[in-house]
Amino acid sequence: MPSLNDVVHSHTDLTEAELEWLHSLVADWQMMADLSFADLVLWVPDREDTGYWAVAQMRPTTGPTAYVEDLVGTFLPKGRKPLIDAAYAEGAIKREGDPEWWDDVPVRVELIPVRRRDRIIAVIGRHTNLVSVRTPSRLELAYLESAGDLAKLIVEGRFPHARRTDMGRRGAPRVGDGFVRVDADGIVRYASPNAMSVYRRLGLTADLVGQHFGKATAALAPREGAVDESLDALIAGRQHVRTEIEGNGTVMTVRTIPLDPGGRYTGALILCRDVTEVRRRERELLTKDATIREIHHRVKNNLQTVAALLRLQARRIDAPEGRAALVEAVRRVGTIAVVHETLSQTVDDTVDFDDVADRLLAMVGEVATAEPTARGKRSGSFGVLSANIATPLAMALTEILQNAVEHGLEGRPGLVELAASRLAGRLRIVVEDDGVGLPAGFVPDTSGNLGLQIVRTLVVGELGGTIEISDRPGGGTRVTLDLPAPDQRGQMNVSG
Repeated sequence: MPSLNDVVHSHTDLTEAELEWLHSLVADWQMMADLSFADLVLWVPDREDTGYWAVAQMRPTTGPTAYVEDLVGTFLPKGRKPLIDAAYAEGAIKREGDPEWWDDVPVRVELIPVRRRDRIIAVIGRHTNLVSVRTPSRLELAYLESAGDLAKLIVEGRFPHARRTDMGRRGAPRVGDGFVRVDADGIVRYASPNAMSVYRRLGLTADLVGQHFGKATAALAPREGAVDESLDALIAGRQHVRTEIEGNGTVMTVRTIPLDPGGRYTGALILCRDVTEVRRRERELLTKDATIREIHHRVKNNLQTVAALLRLQARRIDAPEGRAALVEAVRRVGTIAVVHETLSQTVDDTVDFDDVADRLLAMVGEVATAEPTARGKRSGSFGVLSANIATPLAMALTEILQNAVEHGLEGRPGLVELAASRLAGRLRIVVEDDGVGLPAGFVPDTSGNLGLQIVRTLVVGELGGTIEISDRPGGGTRVTLDLPAPDQRGQMNVSG
């Protein structure tokens, strides 16, 4: 099924600003469909002015759908549905006198032109399944009245509002969660049973109907110290607002939508929802994330302590081989500490590995050389990696960089380059130095070098990749790692 953007860019001359207006409308029109008990189909005129393209569709959650199949991407020639032509040309709501039939289902059709500034840019088809029509209840009448008011605002270009109050944190209120209608004075004229249930949980003992909505709600939200007297004005209904009210152990989201057709304020549509459990889970996750970050921080501190002890021990050993072994151990422990330090600064268990690689490169000139003359340079991007990938990869790169400085440059001035790229589901890493190159008769697979053995174990065994060591054109050594590319969560796609 084509997207709204696909159809608009391919078949219309709508501007980017007008396209964004349609996106704002579509982001909010589930509310319109639910209040109308009707399917909504958004039609835009094609650039040749020969008809209309269906670019979006929404079904109601409050009633039966009129159209089982998807209409998005279909074309409707001009003249096929004169009501759409009239609504678009005249900029006024049009209604069918008699229902149309769709697969033996009677459907009442209403066309609502969508205005942005001084131009009609689309038409909404509102299609109501009449199979289950009966005498409407007070709730349904309140819904339909509010849907009619929203339709007028759409025609006037006053809805959707520039403030995207439906966006943001999880828990946005929906029509079925709790519905309140207030008049121009802010007095509640109707509250749905679900809305009353939310207010009962907040601590309301009286009937909400007949009370000033803003004052009644503010009274249920205790504040420490000075009372926030602006809260009742904020949610009285005259502003587009999305906020949260907390009291009596309950958290409620509130969204207010002023209704001012023709520029005359007549009241407001207010949606509310009990999000106590949603917020409780979010707080638990925040606590868990903070705990994990603290653990990574403490692991990093402990590793640094181990490294300091090994460094202290190295200073007390006279044998050069023993001292060198401890210095290498310090470096390896320090590499793992770098990964945990990075993890302690993120909200999840992933690492922006570019930062880790830069820190490893910064250590190149300090590794096992009497005079730190080696320079490090990185190109490309590793992207985000999970912790269980970042740690072995960091250790492998550290060993490769160590070898490049110690054996490739042999303490002389030189350059070590690190390049990363993602191609065809693979992560390719190349480390090059401009040093003396590989020794004669060198065979990587049979080399007894501990560092290479560690790299081979990490790259092949843990990361499921391959390693290739060769001479660099122009002199020096090149080490190439080919690994399964991590997915968007930083996990390795071993099947790729």
